[in-house]
Amino acid sequence: MRPAPGGSPRHRVFVWLVALAVLHALVVFAGVISPYAPEEQDRDHAYAPPTRIHWIDSRGGFHPRPFIRPWLSLEGGLGEFAEDPAQQIPLRFLVAGAPYRLLGVIPCRLHLFATEGARISLLGTDGYGRDQFSRLLYGGQISLLAGWLAAALALLGGTIIGTAAGFLGGWADDALMRVAELFLALPWLYLLFALRAFLPLAVSPLQAFFLVVGVIGAVGWARPARLVRGVVLSAKERDFVRAARGFGASEGYLLRRHVLPETASVLLTQAAILVPQYILAEVTLSFLGLGVPEPAPSWGNLLASLQQYSVLASYWWMCLPAVIMVPFFLGYLGLASALQAWTGPVKIAGGGSGSAE
Repeated sequence: MRPAPGGSPRHRVFVWLVALAVLHALVVFAGVISPYAPEEQDRDHAYAPPTRIHWIDSRGGFHPRPFIRPWLSLEGGLGEFAEDPAQQIPLRFLVAGAPYRLLGVIPCRLHLFATEGARISLLGTDGYGRDQFSRLLYGGQISLLAGWLAAALALLGGTIIGTAAGFLGGWADDALMRVAELFLALPWLYLLFALRAFLPLAVSPLQAFFLVVGVIGAVGWARPARLVRGVVLSAKERDFVRAARGFGASEGYLLRRHVLPETASVLLTQAAILVPQYILAEVTLSFLGLGVPEPAPSWGNLLASLQQYSVLASYWWMCLPAVIMVPFFLGYLGLASALQAWTGPVKIAGGGSGSAE
């Protein structure tokens, strides 16, 4: 049998996991990689464009150490800058800078790069002069964590409800699945907006974060529950489960040793699908002012200024965070596809099969 193009499914799962690990490492170590604290402002450089990195000076000479030329604000309008040709400020690597906590615990001041006497903004600055690159990395910690926690909450609820429905059967199965079908029939995005808008808006960033996670996780359990229920219905009728029951195994033992392990592949694939979906949900809520509020950075409120036409039309670099988010979403969807190819289609009771999507 010839291997699938691009390698075996197991190899593709490994490749996608490595790619996602690299992307997530950039976010986890945001304090090291970003040159500034996310809330640090420079009002003199509001809406400054991305800083240009140079290796060749004005005389045509090559410099092995890259350098920048700081932006000079021009009279006549906000966000109008020109490089200062009289200055060449070299980049410095592994230097001390703004304090932060590595992994949220270890006090640290080491930064990957910085400049002395001028600011460097690889993705430009926002209306308060805050470095967009630093805010993108720190905002990823909030948005990615929200997606992971919300997916874990939805999968936990889906596993409990789906297992109960499939294992108990009868009226419990009918009642739980009717509720799940109701949640699936409702437009979940509008339901998300309605639930979040009903809750208090004037809360701290930490409270808002947990509210968003709870709301997203609460509306996302139905699809995992249906998939888990199908696997449980199929698993509990298998010969080895019937044999174990015949030898006097308890219901808890059957669930723990024989039935629940069969749901692992479904839950892994669903996790890879739900995490980017819930990251996008957090981004949407924060973009509309219903999620994590300022000054805490998240990917959603980084894009909130694009609701103003003047920003959208005049400062193109404010759209860059949306472009940089795309590899994260593609990585998760690629992982989900590879996991599904590796584990095979989900077996549903009754002899059919269904996609984990």
